[in-house]
Amino acid sequence: MSDNKYTMPFKHPINPGHSACAGCGEILAMRHVLEAAGPNTIVANATGCSEVTTSQFPRSSFQMPWIHADFENASSLTSGIDAALKFKKQRDGVNLIAWGGDGATYDIGIGLISGMWERSEDVLYICLDNEAYMNTGMQASGSTPINANTTTTPPGKESFGNDLHKKNMLDIALAHSCVYVGSATCGNLIDLQNKVKKALKMKGPKYLQILVTCVPGWYTEPKDTIKVAKLAQQTGLYPVVEYVDGKLAAVENCPKDKIKVDEYLKLQGRFKHLFQNKEGQAQIAEIQKIADGNIKKFGL
Repeated sequence: MSDNKYTMPFKHPINPGHSACAGCGEILAMRHVLEAAGPNTIVANATGCSEVTTSQFPRSSFQMPWIHADFENASSLTSGIDAALKFKKQRDGVNLIAWGGDGATYDIGIGLISGMWERSEDVLYICLDNEAYMNTGMQASGSTPINANTTTTPPGKESFGNDLHKKNMLDIALAHSCVYVGSATCGNLIDLQNKVKKALKMKGPKYLQILVTCVPGWYTEPKDTIKVAKLAQQTGLYPVVEYVDGKLAAVENCPKDKIKVDEYLKLQGRFKHLFQNKEGQAQIAEIQKIADGNIKKFGL
């Protein structure tokens, strides 16, 4: 046995011992992303839950090269790694992944991500989408869905919570001519791994957005992490799709027996205020229209 008391005996890409919440969908997604990518991978990690739970000094949960970036610049840090590897003639065969939460992706870092995509750099950018700034206190982000309760969008007499619609980052990636654009959830890990493998085989800028259940931010039960993520897709609220060279290549269909959005919403405390009166029920009906629109748009 090693004399180093910090050596971990496991061989997972992300070892046990991190401080993430029980039932964290983000950690689950990260592990399966890295299993699909393989050991010859370098990760640049934006500040957020994905970073603070896995790299508490002097330890790291990662079993591959991993670098902590600032909140906004995981993409530009990866650009620098790409340039350095090319200069040393060591770029071939190395997978470069930059990832961050929805706050780092949708809001704080979107300009630098845009630059990386504009330069057509061969990097897979992954958004770990838990739909709010969970690490800093569950504040609303550009990804927060309509009517969600966050610490900056509390429901009350004047509103039902967040009054803005979720930003469409997939369309923004498509507008940058990314060679691969896809969405996934931590509710279907086989689909998630297949998309990572497919994306990494392609040369050029790539974007994958993964919906990850957040137990404290969504007020869900740890045992429901997979169930809630599956329902997001099955109701049509979170379309799971794939674009290759700008063309829609695959969709994950909803069940033939339509699942209403309230089956998804009622498992999450962030939406419980919508079930308390007729006005809230009317808002649920509006959310159902969003799901129906997605089902029609993508033929789900």
